[in-house]
Amino acid sequence: MSEQPLFYVHKSGIYTSLQDLGRYGYQQFGVPVSGAMDRYALQLANILVGNKRDMACLEVTLVGPTLEALRELNIAITGADLQPKINSTAVPLYTTLTMKKGDTLSFGGYRNGVRSYIAIAGKYDSPSFFGSQSVDMQTGLGHILEKEETIYGSVRKLKNRISLSPELQPVYQQSIQVGVIEGPHFHCFSNETRKDFFNQTHTIGANSNRMGYRLESPPIKIMKHADNWTDAVPFGGIQVPPNGQPIILMADRQTTGGYPRIGTVMTADLAKIAQLMPKGKVRFYPISIEEAQQRLIAIEKQLHQLAIFREGLA
Repeated sequence: MSEQPLFYVHKSGIYTSLQDLGRYGYQQFGVPVSGAMDRYALQLANILVGNKRDMACLEVTLVGPTLEALRELNIAITGADLQPKINSTAVPLYTTLTMKKGDTLSFGGYRNGVRSYIAIAGKYDSPSFFGSQSVDMQTGLGHILEKEETIYGSVRKLKNRISLSPELQPVYQQSIQVGVIEGPHFHCFSNETRKDFFNQTHTIGANSNRMGYRLESPPIKIMKHADNWTDAVPFGGIQVPPNGQPIILMADRQTTGGYPRIGTVMTADLAKIAQLMPKGKVRFYPISIEEAQQRLIAIEKQLHQLAIFREGLA
């Protein structure tokens, strides 16, 4: 495969960027992990076009781009249903699609979810920083899609087109329940406060982005004598700043933080959070580390089996 022009960008959308599974091993140097907000949808997109699961895709946020194919391409679109169309004809999600030279991919508008992923059979060409092509605007690594630019990459043809069965396709809702592993800063919250956190409904604030989702709910009280060291922060960590309004740390989160964390959203449920619109509702329930690990293992097994099946058809 050699580098070739793939798409001409007629419209860029609100925030369209290349994302893979992120850059790991550099938080100690102040480099954020970044990567896809919905890691499950990104991996499904890559599997459908026969790529390795960790390869970069275009992450589309709410309002999609308009892309003209500059050669024949096999693509797959997963994640949010933003009404994708090829030449004004609606096309399905979670299916291997073919675009001919001159075809135009566009998006009609929001139906459910927030972020879609566009994979190509091949590889998008972009600079790799610290082992990842993921764009992180906070640190200036890469750039979001711009109008009238050309996207380059390398492509290959697929022998077989496949679709993901409906029961394996995620359903994104605007009122969700997610599992939370409690801690690590128990000493910062009273037992009553922790109960209140799990018993109330939280609303996703409008001032939410790839760094963090701000929650609107009755303030979570921090005990006056509470104190803790600044430490590394995980994807899904729930910080509570002095105003008592929790923040769920997301893909572009900072590398360390000093606010106490009342818990961490389990990895298996992060896609649900990533696909929530502002004003979406979320309730938390406590879950053990062991059960959270089992949920993640089940998802990993499913993705692994799908990848093996796709490889056998390539």
